Amino acid sequence: MTENTTVLHTPITRLSPAKINLFLHITGKRADGYHNLQTVFRLLDWGDYLHFVVTDHLIVTAVKSATDINHLNTLCGQLLTVAGADAITTSIADNLIFKAARALLTFAIQSNKLPEQLPHVQVTLDKRLPMGAGLGGGSSNAATTLLVLNELWQLNLHSDELMAIGAKIGADVPIFIFGQDAIAMGIGEQLSPIDLPHQQYLLLTPNAHINTKELFAHPKLRRDMNALTTATINQQSAHYTQALDAPYHNVFTAVVESLAPAVTQALAYLRTLETQALGVARMTGSGSAVFLPVDSSVTDNQEILAEWINHAPCPAYLVNNL
Repeated sequence: MTENTTVLHTPITRLSPAKINLFLHITGKRADGYHNLQTVFRLLDWGDYLHFVVTDHLIVTAVKSATDINHLNTLCGQLLTVAGADAITTSIADNLIFKAARALLTFAIQSNKLPEQLPHVQVTLDKRLPMGAGLGGGSSNAATTLLVLNELWQLNLHSDELMAIGAKIGADVPIFIFGQDAIAMGIGEQLSPIDLPHQQYLLLTPNAHINTKELFAHPKLRRDMNALTTATINQQSAHYTQALDAPYHNVFTAVVESLAPAVTQALAYLRTLETQALGVARMTGSGSAVFLPVDSSVTDNQEILAEWINHAPCPAYLVNNL
């Protein structure tokens, strides 16, 4: 072995799961410009995959101030190599995997937990979730990065600390660190666990990129839903799991349908299957993906399920809760 040879350790592979929103309400706009939301997040057994390989190449962490962004970017670039994300952002510094690593380093510096040396890590993203679909792909990538690098760099941060770091990266990041189905309040960072029955979904991903900022600013978006208590949402789960009874709905649906014909078409297709599936079709998040809960009486009928997928107007997947 030559002096410059880098030893690669055993790869660590993690599912970076998708999420769906069983409903999504806005109860008001906050002074900081964000909106107060109420939703139930459901994690899926389908998503991207992240592969982490630690090398024996140690990097000296000489950054002393968390406000020195240039030095932080340099250090992060030395500690992390990211492959498979070139098509997502023009600059690697804008990628959520890189941002997660930088945020983790920033917190470690601020809390005096940054080791003097850290090993270089190679990250490879196997991207399967479409962007802008409302499935939380980028946020999930960021959360998975925080969780794994916290282990590999032996920072030993608690999940509450990781969730606080994640919330600064994006509103959907904490749910993926939380790691289980949850009722969400605030901007999505106030999480309470909820126990829901197993469910299969027929999920469609129409080719329509939805601009989240435009949606939140849209004049027809309803922002005055009555706030429900966590206890009420927990007790009324039967009203939004397979069914979708009033007042539960996704406030973005009407706006997105008016802007994206492909989403309208996908939802219309799923609605034709509702009687057979014994579920109510709906949109997830503020993106383009739509889904239909499928009753357990249908899930074993592979012929029907295959027919539903084959006749879908866009890519279709059968997925389960995680």
